[in-house]
Amino acid sequence: MAERKTNLCPKFEQGINILGKKWNGQIIESLRLEPMRFCSLRNNIAGISDRVLTERLKGLQAVDIVTREEVEENEHTYTRYCLTKKGSDLQPVLESLHHWADEWVCNEEIAQAN
Repeated sequence: MAERKTNLCPKFEQGINILGKKWNGQIIESLRLEPMRFCSLRNNIAGISDRVLTERLKGLQAVDIVTREEVEENEHTYTRYCLTKKGSDLQPVLESLHHWADEWVCNEEIAQAN
């Protein structure tokens, strides 16, 4: 079978693949607002399982969008997840998506998707 050729920029395709992977957008958006611990992140994203969240966080770490850091507080250490510079640079993209969705996504489409 012949390999299908595309006229799209490979970097654009990779960016869409990262952002378009289920749950990645919600994870990035949640972390855009503030660094979060795993359980807070899970509770912020309705419907995501622990296993899938762990898998997606590892994937986003692998492409340097999310970082996992150990934080010491009151003699206790906990883990939190944050956006890297690369992840934070997605802010204008996410803001544009918010604007587009406010303009064009209607409540009936949201109800049908759920």
